[in-house]
Amino acid sequence: MKNPPLRFLPSAWAMAMMCALAPAAQAADQPVKFAVPNAQIQALGIQTAPLQSQTGSVKATFPAQAVVPPNAEQVVSSPVAGLVAQLLVQENQAVRSGTPLVRIAGPELGQLQLQLLQATARATLARQTAQREQALFDEGIISQRRVQEAQAALMEGEAMLNQAKAALRLSGMPAAMVARVAASGKPEDSITLAATQAGIVTEVAVRPGQRVEAATALLHVAQTDSLWLDIQVPIAESAGWKPGTRLKVQGRDIAARILSASPTVSANSQTVMLRAVIEGKAGQLRPGELVTVELPITAVTGSWDLPLSAVAHDGKQAYVFVRTPDGFEARPVTVAASAGQRVRVQGALKAGEQVAVGGVVALKGAWLDAKGSQ
Repeated sequence: MKNPPLRFLPSAWAMAMMCALAPAAQAADQPVKFAVPNAQIQALGIQTAPLQSQTGSVKATFPAQAVVPPNAEQVVSSPVAGLVAQLLVQENQAVRSGTPLVRIAGPELGQLQLQLLQATARATLARQTAQREQALFDEGIISQRRVQEAQAALMEGEAMLNQAKAALRLSGMPAAMVARVAASGKPEDSITLAATQAGIVTEVAVRPGQRVEAATALLHVAQTDSLWLDIQVPIAESAGWKPGTRLKVQGRDIAARILSASPTVSANSQTVMLRAVIEGKAGQLRPGELVTVELPITAVTGSWDLPLSAVAHDGKQAYVFVRTPDGFEARPVTVAASAGQRVRVQGALKAGEQVAVGGVVALKGAWLDAKGSQ
């Protein structure tokens, strides 16, 4: 016959301990009230303030970088392969639209001008031929077909001439210079590239005497009176700020407005980039400068803005001390956000209640004593 399985019953000591700890655990979850005489409140310098609706004094801070908008930056590149004959500007120099920037010389430029002169000669000959054929047709000497063939040759010649002119304009040669070369028959040995917009020369990537290929970046010209801010925000918090939200640059009298939020997340930092446009005073920032921005935290029902000194901690739990007729009551709260000397808390609080904002250290000591005696 098998023995019945053994069953372990809790000892009388264990049962007694469980019964003793249960009320203590329940008491720890309840707000603790403790008496503080009025005379002691004045002696300890304890100050209170009424709970009021949120004032927006608590803001989230995130790193940001000032960048130049794509439409405000011009990259001056070499339209042809050649030699940097002369730099006409330097870094950090302010330029206006049409200011000469750099002079390029090279054999490709000469080839393009030769094609222009050849096309000019062909077009001139075709025009003269078409005029002569039209005159002969008017006198009844030749057939109309000869006139049509001459007109077709003229159209072809003019098309080749326009193409040659367009190739030179694309190479950076001004239209007036192209017309002058075509009229005089004398090619230029170099071209001068000019700024297409006013701004600051932020980078010079070449030096005089350097050989460059076509499309090589030579200079950067940026309009610094209009800047954007790229703000890195953790993905968990990115939904709190929509396009149109206004923000401030910390420590600067600079305001900005959110334009858009990136639909992708950075794999390395798990952040989302918010892009904001600076509204005026962009000249106080430089492209590439790192700053800190302040974003307003969306108001939530049941949350309150308090001085940082009003919050006491017992372990990881935060508390505030609410005034009662006999003293104070320690109420647990959750710190939702903090900025500087202000915090936003959530908890069982009501508007108008008096909360200790000064002398909290002394109140915490009295509270812990009262808590230990319960």
